Amino acid sequence: MSLMVQEIHEQPAALERTLRMEHRTIVRIKKIAQRRSFRLVYLIARGTSDNAALFGRYLIEITTKHLTSLAAPSVHTLYRARLDLRRTLAVGISQSGESADVNMVLDACRQQGAFTIGITNHGRSTMAQLVHEVLLIHTGTERSVAATKTYTAQMLLLYELAWALGARFRRREVERLPALAATALQMEGRVKAAAQRYRTMQHCIVVGRGLNYANSYELALKLMETCYVVAERFSAADLLHGPIALIERGFPVFVFLPPGVTRPGLDKLVRRLKQLGAKILLFSNQGRLPPARTALVLPGRIPELWTPIPYTIPAQLFAAYLAEAKGLNPDAPRHLKKITSTV
Repeated sequence: MSLMVQEIHEQPAALERTLRMEHRTIVRIKKIAQRRSFRLVYLIARGTSDNAALFGRYLIEITTKHLTSLAAPSVHTLYRARLDLRRTLAVGISQSGESADVNMVLDACRQQGAFTIGITNHGRSTMAQLVHEVLLIHTGTERSVAATKTYTAQMLLLYELAWALGARFRRREVERLPALAATALQMEGRVKAAAQRYRTMQHCIVVGRGLNYANSYELALKLMETCYVVAERFSAADLLHGPIALIERGFPVFVFLPPGVTRPGLDKLVRRLKQLGAKILLFSNQGRLPPARTALVLPGRIPELWTPIPYTIPAQLFAAYLAEAKGLNPDAPRHLKKITSTV
């Protein structure tokens, strides 16, 4: 078993541990947010952490009244722009806490009036030392280059942060996420069999929308870094604005298909892709599905708000097992190392 697969299996315990150990900190942040009345949430990250931040943008804007933006680090690190960040909550997300550009942006945000939070796995990291508050992801050391358990733990803490900012959900609903992650792991045998059917794949498209849009980015990244597959990612809406011209018979398309407000449009898109002859794989959990070659369906009914973490776990497993089917080592992608330094 690869390290990547081992770490995917560690996620339910890591999520439960993170919930338990960061409870006091998140309660303190909730009180700070009530006192400061932030007008903007500014999320700063790179790589897989940036995909978690993309999820956080949707989550926070959908469930709270806070306008949320993803930082463009070069605005700070290269162009040296000075922004008015008073009443801004700046949140840096980094597995290692040592991403130079993320830390430079956090430092600039603090100097420009923002209250800063770091989400990281390392309490003694550079990030942890420069922010006002630290939320730790208690995943243990992540040895595989491809991040898995840190991604879901970052997403979990973004749920917690949304709750602290006044989200319209109860915290006990967040506490169900470790159990949903464990349920997703029960799909492993079906995911492994599905990966075998795609072992000759060289290119694909990954589609998501709304709360699962970030998962389309994350699966595409995993396919690129562990399987060397050229993977483009689109929202369902953007795919129709031109890129659908790529589709021909046998073209692989992966679709995150949750219940909720995005479902009618996604169903319509999947039927259109089927007409064009696409080789479709669905990640879903509820109701009658549109026609597809393969459907990886989680048991039970999960409201859309809570699907992103359990949906990404079979996607992670798919990438890991596809790499093995291709004769590749998912733990050590070529040209990559665990910590990437950019400015």
